[in-house]
Amino acid sequence: MLYVVPTPIGNLEDITLRALRILKEAAFVLAEDTRTSRKLLDHYGIERPLRAYHAHNEHGVLSGIVSQLKEGVTAALISDAGTPAISDPGFLLVRECIRQGVRVECLPGPTAFVPALVASGLPCDTFHFEGFLPHKKGRQTRLRFLSDLPHTFLLYESPMRLVKCLEQLAEVCGPDRPACVCRELTKLYEETARGTLAMLAADFKARQAVKGEIVVVVGGRDSPPTPEGGGTRQ
Repeated sequence: MLYVVPTPIGNLEDITLRALRILKEAAFVLAEDTRTSRKLLDHYGIERPLRAYHAHNEHGVLSGIVSQLKEGVTAALISDAGTPAISDPGFLLVRECIRQGVRVECLPGPTAFVPALVASGLPCDTFHFEGFLPHKKGRQTRLRFLSDLPHTFLLYESPMRLVKCLEQLAEVCGPDRPACVCRELTKLYEETARGTLAMLAADFKARQAVKGEIVVVVGGRDSPPTPEGGGTRQ
């Protein structure tokens, strides 16, 4: 069978006892970057073979992995951080295992957008997770779609594109739309910046450099405006 095992998004303590047991028992571990995953396994004294499984080789190695699983081997699938297949490789393998009758079990665990959503202070009873926006083709179409959603939506963004993303969101959604930028979640320099899209765009544009994994949370079309002076940073 295939176990889908979430791994910490930063703080290595954010892993479950069950995840550690599965990683110890698996015949091999499929990893997005074996160098990154080796650090995690070494930290917990787990000596299991690591195999590369990522966006650049998943089509080539897929059939071989599934064949082994069908023969009775148990493997664990992990990503560099968080839950595999959530804006990470893994979907193709999970789908093919299901199609060929291989049992798939996904463990609960870390993913960046959930703590960002809750920490934003924006309504989270209903929300839309967009993942990464297209860089060019289709980007404006997706932005217009998101701007018209009545509920909170979330994006993943790279540090280099953050300011551009916030400026485009402010242009399409309106500068006063409430939003939140969460950066380096669970890590030493974790930051949660809240305010309007215009405020956040100006804030991050004024910085010399922005680093880390980033989640952008934006209030829905009908969200109440951020009170004057309501921008905060933690």
